[in-house]
Amino acid sequence: MTAAPQPETLAAFEAAKGFMPTGEGLALYAAAAEAGRLGLPLLEVGTYCGRSTLLLADAARAADVTALTVDHHRGSEEQQPGWDYHDPETVDPELGLMDTLPAFRRTLHRAGLEDHVVALVGRSPQVARVWRTPLGLVFVDGGHTDEHATADYEGWAPHVADGGLLVIHDVFPDPADEFTGQAPYRIYLRALASGAFTEVSATDSLRVLRRTGAGS
Repeated sequence: MTAAPQPETLAAFEAAKGFMPTGEGLALYAAAAEAGRLGLPLLEVGTYCGRSTLLLADAARAADVTALTVDHHRGSEEQQPGWDYHDPETVDPELGLMDTLPAFRRTLHRAGLEDHVVALVGRSPQVARVWRTPLGLVFVDGGHTDEHATADYEGWAPHVADGGLLVIHDVFPDPADEFTGQAPYRIYLRALASGAFTEVSATDSLRVLRRTGAGS
């Protein structure tokens, strides 16, 4: 039987700001629940307002491990003013810059999951450079340019433990999705070509890979 989040967590997920569809969210939760059995932390790159973080937190609570989420909270490229994914409610009125941290904290609080998440506020490559702990799961859902997706992969994939899972969101093979999904698609192909990861499942644009070899 596939693991599923608590009903109240799923309801909070569906009510939170964010872009992940429910079907992909359930696949992410199932991966997190499986990875939690390794007894290692579960880490997400790209928090936004905490929609997917809720699922990692629920899985971490069930496994008695910690969920971590990394984001500078200033928004990725496609979330800036003038782009389709921009939400004016996430702009700090004093600074005129995006700041999704308050919305993220409200999302966690409303779901009662604050105690199961550590928020790492900073740029992914900077945090990755000082990270030393093996991870049961790394979920890459940050910036969608080649620069940012590659940095997230190179920074975090090496920390996936043996048997752990690498999950990549917004994997779109169609070249028409150049901005939204081609960079994640390219790091997905790189992971497979490395010989370090084997694909476990695909749910729409979500890919789950298991570490089955050395390297990245």
